[in-house]
Amino acid sequence: MQINVLWTGREYYSLENCLVTMTNSGSEIDSWIIGQYEGKVYRLEYHIKTNAKWETVFLELRGRHSNLQQHFIFEGDGKGHWSLNGRQAVEFNGCIDVDIPLTPFTNTLPINRLRLSPNEESQVKVIYVDVLAMKITPVTQKYIRLTNTKFHYE
Repeated sequence: MQINVLWTGREYYSLENCLVTMTNSGSEIDSWIIGQYEGKVYRLEYHIKTNAKWETVFLELRGRHSNLQQHFIFEGDGKGHWSLNGRQAVEFNGCIDVDIPLTPFTNTLPINRLRLSPNEESQVKVIYVDVLAMKITPVTQKYIRLTNTKFHYE
């Protein structure tokens, strides 16, 4: 199954085209974002792969902001062990998901993986990739399922 989504970002004035392909073995996400931040145009392309349990196993990200280009390749085992650009990245041990603040899509990775019931919550450790601030850090996030269709994120 393939879904093509187009949305605009409010906080980071942007337009995103996100193509999600789901199979029995997992999902692949290809997305392109163009926007403006602090008076400068930025561009971001990302490619994510998950296994059938929605555990993230691959992220490739290419970005350009303020005339600086960024290119990162994360490869993982779905259990929280990562390499970054071909080198072991122990600082991200325990991170199952990735979060790119420019897109709401990456919040669906833990939502799909956790399968929370209404009023259930869970904390997750993610690789937080802030392209505009040029920072990549492990962070803890909390997801609470409020209803069958609503979630709260902290």
